[in-house]
Amino acid sequence: MVAGSSASARSVEPLNIAGTALEHWIEGARPKTLPAAVVPVAVGTGIAFGDGQAVGGRALLAAVVALALQIATNYANDYSDGVRGTDDVRVGPLRLVASGTARPRAVKGAALVWFGVAAVCGVVLALSTSLWLVAIGALAIAAGWLYTGGPSPYGYMGLGEVFVFVFFGLVATVGTVYVQTETIGRIEWVAAVAVGVLAVALLITNNLRDIPGDIESGKRTLAVRLGDERTRRFYVLAIAAAFVAVVVSAIDRPWALVGLAAVPLAVPPIRVVLGGAKGRDLIAVLAGTSRLQLAFGVCYSIGLAI
Repeated sequence: MVAGSSASARSVEPLNIAGTALEHWIEGARPKTLPAAVVPVAVGTGIAFGDGQAVGGRALLAAVVALALQIATNYANDYSDGVRGTDDVRVGPLRLVASGTARPRAVKGAALVWFGVAAVCGVVLALSTSLWLVAIGALAIAAGWLYTGGPSPYGYMGLGEVFVFVFFGLVATVGTVYVQTETIGRIEWVAAVAVGVLAVALLITNNLRDIPGDIESGKRTLAVRLGDERTRRFYVLAIAAAFVAVVVSAIDRPWALVGLAAVPLAVPPIRVVLGGAKGRDLIAVLAGTSRLQLAFGVCYSIGLAI
């Protein structure tokens, strides 16, 4: 009877990887941030499709590269912040190292594995298009690690938004178009700006919530530098800029205006941010911004494809 009970108990235990439940690894990958990786690929593929040059296999590889880079950067951020002790005071979602849920070595290893996945898929894309992509991919990996890693993390100096805009906006969107069409035109740059500023809005949400803890731990994020009130305005400006870019892109592709269908989803998170919400009340804003980003990506990519 006792043996049977033990076997039953073991059968319902969650899957563990290096002593950490799989559900915790999934949470540590920060699923709500992953639209920042998917949306630029969807939008870039929409542009390629509209040109009649979409290549499914290359689009899929581009998606894997972007997702792997995002997940790797999240784990690298978790590891670096955790070992520095800068995540000890926070109100946001689970951090594996800071909470003691996973060993630093395991989280670092997870980051390296995902960077490796991005590198392998990136090399395959480069070999089928241009070897210049290898250099760009190497820069993206280095930027992902050095965001909070290395001796002088640029994320601690208020440059995180620049990284997000460049790599999850410009590089990811224009790169997705290029690997399918092997050309670069005006429309992809405008679309990349729209995608990039929404990715920036997602990061602003995190940094706004973490201002008190970041001040205490010595992290000089852009939100810390701007202060609470101006960061809230910056969030609204970033979202507004995305929809302005949609209107500009309609000069080349009128159906791009379908992207404006996502505007209603921008209202709830903006209202909460401008309402002065702080701490845990801003966690819902992260989810709302993520939903906005996904809806925007779907609507905008469809419009660009027509």
